[in-house]
Amino acid sequence: MTIAAIVNPKSGGGRTAARRDEIAAALNAALGPVELIETTRPGDGETQARAALKRGATHIVAIGGDGTLNEVVNGFFEGGAPVNGDAAFSFAMSGSGGDFRKTFDAPGDVLAAIAALKTTTDRALDIGRVTFIDDAGKEATRYFVNIASFGLSGDVVTRVNDARIAKWFGGPFAFKWHSTMAALRFRPWRVRLTVDDVYDETLALSTAAIANGRFFGGGMMIAPNADTADGLFDVVVIAETKTRAMVARMNDIYVGKHVDHPNVRVIRGRRVVATPADGQAAPVFAERDGEGGMRLPATFDIMPAALTLRI
Repeated sequence: MTIAAIVNPKSGGGRTAARRDEIAAALNAALGPVELIETTRPGDGETQARAALKRGATHIVAIGGDGTLNEVVNGFFEGGAPVNGDAAFSFAMSGSGGDFRKTFDAPGDVLAAIAALKTTTDRALDIGRVTFIDDAGKEATRYFVNIASFGLSGDVVTRVNDARIAKWFGGPFAFKWHSTMAALRFRPWRVRLTVDDVYDETLALSTAAIANGRFFGGGMMIAPNADTADGLFDVVVIAETKTRAMVARMNDIYVGKHVDHPNVRVIRGRRVVATPADGQAAPVFAERDGEGGMRLPATFDIMPAALTLRI
């Protein structure tokens, strides 16, 4: 068995680079000989993971933030098909957010997470696929392992990824700060949303999350009942609400209480189509796993048991 670790040295504000030797030693202690590959630019995690799989790697470990995980997961696919259907995926979070790990209650410290890989269980992992319009106005397709969303959340991700000062205080602070600022400037988006043949509505909304995992936005439990192996998305739709009420109830999202609110609806399904409605002139921004560069219209499909998660 050949194991490769894709490491983003810039994750965690550069702290991952400072711990490189510790990470390498921990990987070899937990897994035996590991090929350690450092990324050098945005998107390199995808390229390096795909190349490692083609060289014969049967186990890829992603080390970085949620963006690194997203890149590595995309590297498992090429031309709409798996590069190696028998390969396993693991992760050890070393970024500023670390939302995906919370679904599995995995360690937040990178060395503790690597040590936990000494004893693992293989489990099926659903993957999301989204076709959307990119910033150049062209159609593109990407995969996501955790959550994709649009509306207020897409706007927030754009602001967080462009942030400088807020990120100094960590990912959770940056998301909460920019979520509050965006909510104060909130204007609803009009979107037609369909989920399989069970839901079809045009509505004014603040955010819609297409959830495989449970957490996003630096610790918000947006989809408390989501299951990464049930073959379904939990689609959480937060309809238009008054700005003051939105800000006041923001803490509810961190503990999953928002799903009990009357302006929130959860629909479960395999395919979600979101299109700007008539009269929606401004673009509706979207994100997947905290990565922006997306806007509606978009189609989200679940790929049941598309990866083997070794954790």
